[in-house]
Amino acid sequence: MKMMRVFMTMLCSLLAVCSVSARISRQEGTDGQAAIYRLPLFERAVRCTKYFEGWHSEKHHPYVGWGHRILPGERYSARTMTKRQADVLLRKDLRKFCTMFRQFGKDSLILATLAYNVGPYRLLGSKTIPKSTLIKKLEAGDRNIYREYISFCNYKGKRHAMLLKRRKAEFALLYVP
Repeated sequence: MKMMRVFMTMLCSLLAVCSVSARISRQEGTDGQAAIYRLPLFERAVRCTKYFEGWHSEKHHPYVGWGHRILPGERYSARTMTKRQADVLLRKDLRKFCTMFRQFGKDSLILATLAYNVGPYRLLGSKTIPKSTLIKKLEAGDRNIYREYISFCNYKGKRHAMLLKRRKAEFALLYVP
C-alpha cells in the first residue's frame, strides 16, 4: 500500500512537471526553458514571482494582485484590480526593494525578489528581528550564498516543499556569478 502511494506521488509529480514545461514551451516557443534565460534579469524576476505567487483574490486580503501586501493608506481592491494593474504594482514593488538592497550590487535583484516574499526586515533585521546570515555573508564579501538563500523556505516554523522549490528556481534564474 505504501509503495503504491509512493509510486502515485512520483507519477503525479512527473505529470505536473511535464504539464508545466509543456505550458512554458507553448508560451515561450519551442525551447521554453532556454527562452527564460534569454530574458533580462528583471523580467525573469517578474515572471518567477508571478508563477509562484499566483493571483490573489479577495480571500487573500491584505494581499492583492501577484502578492502585493496592501500598506496603510493604499486603496487597492482585489475585486477591481486588473492583471495589468497588478503587473505594474509588482514591478514597482520589485524596483523599490532593489533600491533597498542597492549596496549589494548585482545581488540586489535576487534579494529584492526574496524580500517581496518574506519581507525586507527578515533580511535586513529590525529592533526585534536579527539581521539574516544571508545579508551578513554578503556584507563580508562572501557570495557563496546558496544555502543561506534556500533556507528561507519555512512557513509557520516548518520547512515547506513548495517554498524550497521556489527558492531553488529563483536562485537558478536570478543569481549572477
